[in-house]
Amino acid sequence: MKHILIIGFVWPEPNSSAAGSRMLQLLTLFRAQQWQVTFASAASESSHMTNLTDIGVNKVSIELNNSSFDTFIKELQPDIVLFDRFMIEEQFGWRVIKHCPDALRILNTEDIHSLRKTRQEQHTAQKKFELKNLLDNDITKREIASIHRSDISLIISDFEMKLLHEFFEIKKEQLFYLPFLLDPITQETKKKWPHYEERENFITIGNFRHAPNWNSILYLKETIWPLIRKQLPKAELHIYGAYPPPKATQLQNTNEGFYIKGWAKDADEVMQKARVCLAPLRFGAGIKGKLTEAMLCGTPSITTSIGAEGMIDPESDWNGFITDTPSSFAKSATQLYTNKFLWQQSQQNGIEIINTRFQKHSFSERFINHLTTTLETIKNHRSNNFIGSILNYHTLRSTEYLSRWIEEKNK
Repeated sequence: MKHILIIGFVWPEPNSSAAGSRMLQLLTLFRAQQWQVTFASAASESSHMTNLTDIGVNKVSIELNNSSFDTFIKELQPDIVLFDRFMIEEQFGWRVIKHCPDALRILNTEDIHSLRKTRQEQHTAQKKFELKNLLDNDITKREIASIHRSDISLIISDFEMKLLHEFFEIKKEQLFYLPFLLDPITQETKKKWPHYEERENFITIGNFRHAPNWNSILYLKETIWPLIRKQLPKAELHIYGAYPPPKATQLQNTNEGFYIKGWAKDADEVMQKARVCLAPLRFGAGIKGKLTEAMLCGTPSITTSIGAEGMIDPESDWNGFITDTPSSFAKSATQLYTNKFLWQQSQQNGIEIINTRFQKHSFSERFINHLTTTLETIKNHRSNNFIGSILNYHTLRSTEYLSRWIEEKNK
């Protein structure tokens, strides 16, 4: 039985974010192999976090910049260590290398943070994003270094796989494409969905703390929703998401049909009641959980090219419409909301996307076999990653002494 340690950026909240859902998928997969799984995090606990004990996962609280982690990792001696996002690899990677040098080190990127951050900065500056903008961002340097230092990096989007391999020239052997691991949508599942006539209103959902989500809500409020209401004066938009701040709740206006609902205890239930999902994302990265969730609930959607990125083949049809202008977005939303035949066809497109691109059985066995093989040939694998060995050589020293300085300072 293998033992895998996962060091989390936060405790998993599958009902609050796509990242939380992704982590639960990984935990479930590892437990299905009968592996021993320990999940450790320095984050504060939250009311929305999943009960790890219920799924057979050991839960451990750890501290940043504290040598207590050294004692913990030396005693645990896991076969595999998974870092949840590059910031965690920066914090704990050098300690793992020092005390568990033979452990396979995996970086779970969630999405390419530097891509999302650079797109956000270009959007704020009202400039067009170009790939060369990534080179001017310090986060890019940190993230790419973390990918090189790791034995394997999990990439959730095929767009990001291409970006890392072709633009940053990272070897394919260091990357593993692992999108969302979802069960197929069967005819039995579809029969349980509410029909077109049984649904009403528009919906958008997403963690309010996530900058792309908050920006899209403001975009809806200020620009897109007024255009939709002109065509559908009785329509309502219900906005769900964890951690709504006061500035978000203050946006609610019942006269405009604009409702801030906050956290949904059952996201599937509210998604299935809605007729159309709106996701006008103007920046971001990775795979958008709200859009896969819409497909899994039979709810057609309108999104942008960034929203659909990494989710659709060039020859496939979207679960609704993909458009990047406010007028076209509003027009498409109105069409999808009022045209039953178009709505039904869009729903079917969503089923095809889920069943062809995100199937659990298509990726799970391949992923586990890849981990096992790489672990067995770890020395040879690392010998082919000279850049990683250089970065680990220097990081082990620079990060270690910075962390030790912080630890002494905290005393």
